[in-house]
Amino acid sequence: MSKKLLFLTGTRADWGKIKPLIQAVKGEFDYDIFATGMHTLSLYGETAIEIEKAGFKYYPFINQDANDSMDTVLSNTIQGLSYYIREHKPDMIVVHGDRVEALAGACVGALNNILVAHIEGGELSGTIDGIIRHAVSKLSHIHFTANEESAQRLVNMGESNVFVIGSPDIDVMYGTLPSLDEVRLKYSIDYANYSIFCYHPVTSEISELERNISVVCQALLESGRDYILIYPNNDTGTDIIMREISKLPFKKLPSMRFEYFLTLLQFADCIIGNSSAGIHEAPVYGVPTVNIGTRQAGRSQAPSIINVSECGFEILKALDDMRPGVKSSQFGRGNSAKLFIEQLKKPETWAIKTQKQYVDVVK
Repeated sequence: MSKKLLFLTGTRADWGKIKPLIQAVKGEFDYDIFATGMHTLSLYGETAIEIEKAGFKYYPFINQDANDSMDTVLSNTIQGLSYYIREHKPDMIVVHGDRVEALAGACVGALNNILVAHIEGGELSGTIDGIIRHAVSKLSHIHFTANEESAQRLVNMGESNVFVIGSPDIDVMYGTLPSLDEVRLKYSIDYANYSIFCYHPVTSEISELERNISVVCQALLESGRDYILIYPNNDTGTDIIMREISKLPFKKLPSMRFEYFLTLLQFADCIIGNSSAGIHEAPVYGVPTVNIGTRQAGRSQAPSIINVSECGFEILKALDDMRPGVKSSQFGRGNSAKLFIEQLKKPETWAIKTQKQYVDVVK
């Protein structure tokens, strides 16, 4: 009997990560996609439609409105996903990263004796994201990490069944992408030269957010550069960021198809803000990153990354000092989907027990 996988996606970012894995699974295993979170919100362009355009079937579930807190979103997602898995009975739930939707997927799988596979566990990040990522890992049974460093961190946490496959988005980055002219035409971008700005709420520093985003926006204005602003994610505090960036005279995009974003990134002068794209994707192209604040604290570094605080002087100096860096391969070489499907095809993968045991590290 063919095994069935359920992929859970809640954001434009994690969709870009798991899409290559679903493409590899297609034709080999049965699969479903549970699309929720930002994918279903009109503010972000209802990006679930991109899943359909890519040729995949999916189930949409609205897990929030604009006023819901993160714990409410978690609760809503658990309830909706719980009903779904009882009807469709997957053999494995695949989740990615550190969002509350991933935590919901891991909770539902663990509590219903369904194997949970976690993509890109073992990494470090600031704010609540790092806590969520590690919680997802402890609830998961199988781990597909981006590098050896992350794998070792999971082993130190007492985890087993850890497999290094690289970051799946690197597969897309090394593939065929739209031309820059196509991207300019699709998103009506007129700038000859541009930088990308994406700044998300740091939920553990919410009392400082209004001041921080105001300082950052003022620095953007003073820099004399043109920016393409990508909307922040939908965490608590997004309304504060949206209010400030709405005042800026730059091109604003609620979201972008992942492949188009990669092309935009590849030809950008830099990426600035606190998005993981500045840590994971930009160094692959050698594009400079001005990483602001604590949201990505502890993440892997590359020579092309300059870390600054929410200080106008530091931001402007970093924009003056940045230079293209050496292209990085610390998150894989574009064969993640191949390694993922190879592991799924092994009978021992499906023999992994849902009753987990802590594994002591051998000194």
